[in-house]
Amino acid sequence: MIIDIAPAPALYPYYQQENDTVIVVDIFRATTTMCHMLHNGAAAIIPVAEIDEAKRYKAEGYLVGAERHTRKCDFADCGNSPFDYTPERVERKEVVFTTTNGTRAIRQGENARQLLIGSFSNIGALAEHCMEHADRIVILCAGWNNRINLEDMLFGGAFLERLTASGTVTIGSDAVRVAQLMWQEAKSDPLTFLKGSDHYARLIENGAEGDAVYCLSSDTLSVVPQYNRTDKKIRASR
Repeated sequence: MIIDIAPAPALYPYYQQENDTVIVVDIFRATTTMCHMLHNGAAAIIPVAEIDEAKRYKAEGYLVGAERHTRKCDFADCGNSPFDYTPERVERKEVVFTTTNGTRAIRQGENARQLLIGSFSNIGALAEHCMEHADRIVILCAGWNNRINLEDMLFGGAFLERLTASGTVTIGSDAVRVAQLMWQEAKSDPLTFLKGSDHYARLIENGAEGDAVYCLSSDTLSVVPQYNRTDKKIRASR
């Protein structure tokens, strides 16, 4: 198995190959939140890139989660916190979801052979799935407005460690080696490592410190969300 990392969506075309399994990660917070939605019983997630599209779904009666620049959009039912999506709110519903970075990264990688949603919360289940169903993996980091961020790269290093423990893995580029070095330094206390990061500061400014703690907790969920290119929805992989 080969693993590579696209450190930001704008760089993805330089890492992309045919028949890739793409894992979109937006640790703070979109992909963590999506995993949480499906764990709590959502029937599907409809990721949309733009606010106007989310508003159209809202007018049709859908439950809508929308965030820009770390804050919940005024028209939306929910924001980008995993804690917004309780079983009572999402069970058996299709949730329309748009965020600053994560849902746009999904659009960037949507033509991959297989597109999965990754987070620390489902890292173990995701690694098991990939060992069975993937030959070459590209972790597509959502970053922040096409800039690299620490938390998504950190996930890449942690995921490499999980895969290596289960089998033979070939490193696809220096981006993976950078992530590996970061994880070696951070893994004893990822939260402390990230307290100086740009996006952690944004979460603190918006009162979402509890979200950061949750987003860095490993193996709390067993769901593996998978994007369907036909209907453009994300569901729990069966």
